[in-house]
Amino acid sequence: MGTLSIVSTPIGNLADITIRAIKTLFSVDIIACEDTRRTGMLLQELKKRYGSIALHSNILSTQKLVRFDDRQEQSQTPLLIEYLQQGKNVALVSDAGTPLISDPGYKLVSEALKRGIQVVSIPGPTAAIAALTSSGLPTNQFLFLGYPPEKEKHRFDLFQSLLTMKPSNHPTIIFYCAPHKLHQILTDMQTVMGDIPIVIARELTKVHEEVWRGKSSEALQKFENPQGEFVILLSINSV
Repeated sequence: MGTLSIVSTPIGNLADITIRAIKTLFSVDIIACEDTRRTGMLLQELKKRYGSIALHSNILSTQKLVRFDDRQEQSQTPLLIEYLQQGKNVALVSDAGTPLISDPGYKLVSEALKRGIQVVSIPGPTAAIAALTSSGLPTNQFLFLGYPPEKEKHRFDLFQSLLTMKPSNHPTIIFYCAPHKLHQILTDMQTVMGDIPIVIARELTKVHEEVWRGKSSEALQKFENPQGEFVILLSINSV
């Protein structure tokens, strides 16, 4: 059987790619990716910058790239499992960061493990950890909740549940947030939790990287025209 490699890719700065990730991407038989065009461009750039690491590779063939996004995960998982059972090595990547972290891949990993297929992680950038370690908030315990629920009631219920956590279990809370959702999420958070101190990280590892600290009401004014991908962090201890 082949090996399924979960490969982290840069979240903005290409220099954050690891040597192991490059070697893996240029040696596997198949790369499963959210966007074949985007991953193809990444491979081209890696080949150009780090060609000495990726010698003797023909992975740039588009036939090696298999689309594997949220819509395709259900239908493509059996195909990738079949490749693995045939002895082919498969790498799973997301558009940016670590696969499975608010990205597709759980079903594939689960099915691979059920069949005795080896799964290995090629660690690297993750926006949640980058934001946490630069936030100034406690890092001994943290709770990553991905993207807040789409429905307002479910968001309210979630924010309310955070307020009722036991005092002995007060981790730093981490959310992802798309720019067009930021104002609504901050407004709902303020409605339920009050005008709490928060940290907002945006455009991590990029030219316009920013880690902002202040109250939720101030954030609504600060990010009046939000751009880029956001990470919202808060400490229940300060609520």
